[in-house]
Amino acid sequence: MGKRRTGSTRADVQRPPHPARSQGRGKNVRIALRGKVWVDVGNAAGLTDAGADLLEQIAACGSLSEGARRLGFSYRRAWMLVDAMNRRWPRALVTTAVGGSNGGGTRITELGERVLRSYRDLQVQVEHVLDRAGKDFEKLL
Repeated sequence: MGKRRTGSTRADVQRPPHPARSQGRGKNVRIALRGKVWVDVGNAAGLTDAGADLLEQIAACGSLSEGARRLGFSYRRAWMLVDAMNRRWPRALVTTAVGGSNGGGTRITELGERVLRSYRDLQVQVEHVLDRAGKDFEKLL
Protein backbone atom coordinates (compact mmCIF):
# COMPACT_ATOMS: atom_id res chain seq x y z
CA MET A 1 0.00 0.00 0.00
CA GLY A 2 1.17 3.50 -0.76
CA LYS A 3 1.45 6.27 1.74
CA ARG A 4 -1.68 8.20 2.30
CA ARG A 5 -1.22 11.94 1.96
CA THR A 6 -2.46 14.05 4.77
CA GLY A 7 -3.11 17.74 4.71
CA SER A 8 -5.12 19.81 2.34
CA THR A 9 -5.24 19.56 -1.40
CA ARG A 10 -5.77 22.44 -3.75
CA ALA A 11 -9.49 21.75 -3.83
CA ASP A 12 -9.67 21.82 -0.03
CA VAL A 13 -8.02 25.21 0.39
CA GLN A 14 -10.43 28.08 0.61
CA ARG A 15 -9.02 31.39 -0.45
CA PRO A 16 -10.18 34.57 1.18
CA PRO A 17 -12.38 36.68 -1.08
CA HIS A 18 -10.55 39.12 -3.33
CA PRO A 19 -10.55 42.50 -1.55
CA ALA A 20 -11.61 44.49 -4.60
CA ARG A 21 -14.57 42.21 -5.17
CA SER A 22 -15.77 41.81 -1.59
CA GLN A 23 -15.36 45.30 -0.22
CA GLY A 24 -16.96 47.17 -3.09
CA ARG A 25 -20.40 45.63 -2.68
CA GLY A 26 -21.71 47.61 0.29
CA LYS A 27 -22.95 51.16 0.49
CA ASN A 28 -20.70 52.02 3.44
CA VAL A 29 -17.50 51.76 1.43
CA ARG A 30 -15.23 54.78 1.53
CA ILE A 31 -12.79 55.31 -1.29
CA ALA A 32 -9.51 56.96 -0.40
CA LEU A 33 -7.12 58.11 -3.07
CA ARG A 34 -3.46 58.00 -2.10
CA GLY A 35 -0.41 59.72 -3.48
CA LYS A 36 3.22 60.32 -2.65
CA VAL A 37 5.04 63.58 -3.09
CA TRP A 38 8.75 64.08 -3.49
CA VAL A 39 10.88 66.79 -5.01
CA ASP A 40 13.28 65.99 -7.82
CA VAL A 41 16.23 68.31 -8.18
CA GLY A 42 17.79 67.64 -11.55
CA ASN A 43 16.99 64.00 -12.17
CA ALA A 44 17.28 62.76 -8.59
CA ALA A 45 15.15 62.94 -5.48
CA GLY A 46 16.08 66.08 -3.56
CA LEU A 47 13.47 65.62 -0.83
CA THR A 48 11.34 62.62 0.10
CA ASP A 49 9.04 61.82 3.02
CA ALA A 50 11.96 60.25 4.89
CA GLY A 51 14.16 63.28 4.22
CA ALA A 52 11.46 65.68 5.38
CA ASP A 53 10.89 63.65 8.54
CA LEU A 54 14.62 63.71 9.24
CA LEU A 55 14.82 67.48 8.68
CA GLU A 56 11.99 67.96 11.19
CA GLN A 57 13.74 65.82 13.78
CA ILE A 58 17.07 67.59 13.29
CA ALA A 59 15.30 70.93 13.72
CA ALA A 60 13.63 69.66 16.91
CA CYS A 61 16.65 68.14 18.63
CA GLY A 62 19.74 69.63 16.92
CA SER A 63 21.35 66.24 16.43
CA LEU A 64 21.61 63.95 13.43
CA SER A 65 22.12 60.86 15.58
CA GLU A 66 19.18 61.67 17.87
CA GLY A 67 16.96 62.53 14.89
CA ALA A 68 17.86 59.19 13.29
CA ARG A 69 17.18 57.34 16.54
CA ARG A 70 13.75 58.98 16.91
CA LEU A 71 12.81 57.83 13.41
CA GLY A 72 14.25 54.34 13.76
CA PHE A 73 16.88 55.08 11.08
CA SER A 74 20.43 53.91 11.31
CA TYR A 75 22.98 56.70 11.63
CA ARG A 76 24.38 55.66 8.24
CA ARG A 77 20.97 55.97 6.55
CA ALA A 78 20.41 59.39 8.13
CA TRP A 79 23.87 60.58 7.12
CA MET A 80 23.35 59.37 3.54
CA LEU A 81 19.96 61.12 3.33
CA VAL A 82 21.44 64.40 4.53
CA ASP A 83 24.45 64.06 2.23
CA ALA A 84 22.21 63.34 -0.78
CA MET A 85 19.93 66.30 -0.02
CA ASN A 86 22.88 68.65 0.46
CA ARG A 87 24.47 67.53 -2.83
CA ARG A 88 21.29 67.94 -4.88
CA TRP A 89 20.19 71.39 -3.76
CA PRO A 90 22.16 74.48 -4.83
CA ARG A 91 22.98 75.17 -1.16
CA ALA A 92 23.02 72.86 1.85
CA LEU A 93 19.79 72.10 3.72
CA VAL A 94 21.70 70.86 6.78
CA THR A 95 24.98 71.91 8.36
CA THR A 96 27.00 69.99 10.89
CA ALA A 97 29.56 71.10 13.45
CA VAL A 98 32.17 68.78 14.89
CA GLY A 99 32.21 68.49 18.69
CA GLY A 100 34.35 70.75 20.81
CA SER A 101 33.69 73.30 23.50
CA ASN A 102 30.21 73.92 22.06
CA GLY A 103 29.52 70.20 21.66
CA GLY A 104 28.99 70.17 17.90
CA GLY A 105 25.56 69.41 16.50
CA THR A 106 23.48 69.55 13.38
CA ARG A 107 21.10 72.26 12.25
CA ILE A 108 18.76 73.07 9.41
CA THR A 109 19.78 76.01 7.24
CA GLU A 110 17.39 78.77 6.26
CA LEU A 111 17.01 77.11 2.84
CA GLY A 112 16.32 73.79 4.59
CA GLU A 113 13.57 75.38 6.66
CA ARG A 114 11.96 76.96 3.58
CA VAL A 115 12.19 73.75 1.55
CA LEU A 116 10.69 71.72 4.41
CA ARG A 117 7.83 74.21 4.94
CA SER A 118 7.04 74.27 1.21
CA TYR A 119 7.12 70.47 1.05
CA ARG A 120 4.75 70.03 4.00
CA ASP A 121 2.40 72.70 2.55
CA LEU A 122 2.39 70.85 -0.77
CA GLN A 123 1.57 67.56 0.96
CA VAL A 124 -1.48 69.16 2.59
CA GLN A 125 -2.62 70.61 -0.74
CA VAL A 126 -2.26 67.22 -2.46
CA GLU A 127 -4.24 65.52 0.33
CA HIS A 128 -7.09 68.01 -0.14
CA VAL A 129 -7.13 67.45 -3.90
CA LEU A 130 -7.18 63.67 -3.43
CA ASP A 131 -9.96 63.89 -0.82
CA ARG A 132 -12.13 65.92 -3.20
CA ALA A 133 -11.41 63.57 -6.10
CA GLY A 134 -12.20 60.56 -3.89
CA LYS A 135 -15.72 61.89 -3.35
CA ASP A 136 -16.27 61.71 -7.13
CA PHE A 137 -15.29 58.04 -7.06
CA GLU A 138 -17.62 57.35 -4.12
CA LYS A 139 -20.55 58.69 -6.18
CA LEU A 140 -19.90 55.87 -8.66
CA LEU A 141 -20.66 53.18 -6.04
